[in-house]
Amino acid sequence: MDWDAWGGDVLSADAKAARTPAPPTRVEAARELVVERHDGYVGAVVRVEAGNVHLEDRRGAVRAFPLGRGFFIDGVEVELVPAVAKQAGSTRTASGSRAVGGLRARVALPSRILVEGVHDAELVEQVWGHDLRVEGVVVEPLHGADDLAAIVAEFAPTRERRLGILLDHLVPGSKESRIAAAVTSGPHGAHVRIVGHPFIDIWQAVKPARLGIAAWPAVPKGEDWKRGTLQRLGMPHGSQEDVGRAWQRIRSRVRDWNDLEPELLGRVEELIDFVTAASSPPAG
Repeated sequence: MDWDAWGGDVLSADAKAARTPAPPTRVEAARELVVERHDGYVGAVVRVEAGNVHLEDRRGAVRAFPLGRGFFIDGVEVELVPAVAKQAGSTRTASGSRAVGGLRARVALPSRILVEGVHDAELVEQVWGHDLRVEGVVVEPLHGADDLAAIVAEFAPTRERRLGILLDHLVPGSKESRIAAAVTSGPHGAHVRIVGHPFIDIWQAVKPARLGIAAWPAVPKGEDWKRGTLQRLGMPHGSQEDVGRAWQRIRSRVRDWNDLEPELLGRVEELIDFVTAASSPPAG
């Protein structure tokens, strides 16, 4: 330090202030905020009471810590403070669109959006539910892509009755890409829009930081991806019930579109635009 800048007096008030570290940023301990303790413990805020913040780690264990300093977000120290209650009536939905007040149920469009499983449908409803109800769009699970051609043929889409389809792991050379190509080149292809994301499963569309992990684990090909992932995260994985409980915990971490990867966001918006265009009056 150039102490001459303080007139040669290193004990001056200005010099002392320059040597004093800036206090950490104050951050509200909002529910689902993921933080790290100075001792390495990582957890998501589940509640704040009696001056303590209760954090849930990835195994579901909850520990209480005093509010204040000693917490880190992305490696930067913060000071946790109680969250201030927000006024009701947010003008934005979980998808980032403008909320429609006084929304009434609308008659469902004849068009549909199909997604590959129940988890996909739950996540789409959680983030885009308001938008879907405004437009009258119904989302249904496919339960796998193998029978997609038969499902499309049975639905028999038309210009006024379109079909939007979201597939997992739609990458060049995959089974899903071959199924999609066969459908879009078939007799109903003009009224079907098939899009996909690169993830093996919809779980990976949730940003790993929301779970307090750096990245989703790598699971060898041929091993059940969900159970392999849970095993590598140190979570119960022996039964389908374990998988279901884990998904509900993962989904509970998603607050809005900011917690999802952009590779999913754009594809869902594209499908909503495609199926709702059928109900719009023609231009001119």
